[in-house]
Amino acid sequence: MNNLRDIFQRYEAAVFFDTETTGLDAKSCRIIELAAIRIEKAADGSLIETDRADMFIKLPEGERIPDKIVELTGITDERLAAEGIPEGNAAAAFANMIYSGRTLLVAHNAQFDLLFAREMLKRFTEFSESGDILSPCDYLDSLTVYKDRRAYPHKLANAIASYKLEDKVKNSHRAIDDVEALLEVCKAMDNERADLLSYVNVFGYNPKYGVTGDRLPRVTYWPQHFNDYMQSPRYTLPARVKRRR
Repeated sequence: MNNLRDIFQRYEAAVFFDTETTGLDAKSCRIIELAAIRIEKAADGSLIETDRADMFIKLPEGERIPDKIVELTGITDERLAAEGIPEGNAAAAFANMIYSGRTLLVAHNAQFDLLFAREMLKRFTEFSESGDILSPCDYLDSLTVYKDRRAYPHKLANAIASYKLEDKVKNSHRAIDDVEALLEVCKAMDNERADLLSYVNVFGYNPKYGVTGDRLPRVTYWPQHFNDYMQSPRYTLPARVKRRR
């Protein structure tokens, strides 16, 4: 088993993370739950968890969670009031987790989660001296990888089933569950074919809809069509991007 070996030859850590939010627009909506797991390589070569966060985040005064989000996530205004922390505290905790050493940020549909994380961090300017607030990190979108591996649909739940991980993890629309599932899915994809590094900072998008939200600095965006089978190394999205450059 490859066990993400190539990633940890380049990076000191990989932070797998997920958000639950009040909506789809990172500029007008807010994160209500953020979960992350920081993984590093031990001296014996094994992977170890060195940090973990699962935070409910309070909304600004007067804002409430939309009913459809409550139905989807099970997170209520009452729960945020009882268990939530101020957004600044969450931003500080996440910043401390990702700004230590050379770090790879990993998410499923990373464009979505990264835009929300960036907006949260931007509200607390002490975390950045430049416009690219996430500049210390590189990014891996597991959704882009999975689209090159399996037929539609491409949700995290589909990847869990495809790699037969149902007895190991769950997809519950709770951020910490999804992060644990994401880590195992990435291990399974890496064991299937060790080319995850080629996808770093390469995001596929549906050509019918285009890129959602702002384009992140240093990310190459490329149209990615649905496929019915696992793409050969020559026809993966990173290989096609490389040939066109």
